[in-house]
Amino acid sequence: MRALFPAWARVAALLPVLVLMVALIPAPGLAMDPDPALADPAQQQLYERLTSEVRCLVCQNQTIGDSSAPLAADLRHEIRQMIEAGRSEAEIKTFLLDRYGDFVLYRPRFMPTTALLWLAPVLLLLIGGFGLRRIIQRRAALPVPTDDEDGPPAAT
Repeated sequence: MRALFPAWARVAALLPVLVLMVALIPAPGLAMDPDPALADPAQQQLYERLTSEVRCLVCQNQTIGDSSAPLAADLRHEIRQMIEAGRSEAEIKTFLLDRYGDFVLYRPRFMPTTALLWLAPVLLLLIGGFGLRRIIQRRAALPVPTDDEDGPPAAT
């Protein structure tokens, strides 16, 4: 059986996909931290945890560990310096929160201003469950037709 399209047309159709794949390959490598790992494994673990919890203020949908933005690189460097200086995780987070606000953390603190953010999923589940319960109760209260009612119409 003969192909519908010549070979060159099939290759030409795949070319944009191949170009896109090649263009996306180096993207994760740009965000890698060029500095060597910290000497203490506990400090390195803290560094990696913090860089995965802090939001890139330029990209906003990436952590500073994943971002290649210059501001993210500066924040990674600043966090590294604070860890090397012996500051605790709480001290580093307090510094970042004081400087950039609650938006800098992917998991913001529970405060009156962020209460709705934390409670909204639970509230929405409760509202949905209550609505589903009401629908089920109303449908259960509807009369059930009997076989007599479903019969053929009476002849007149």
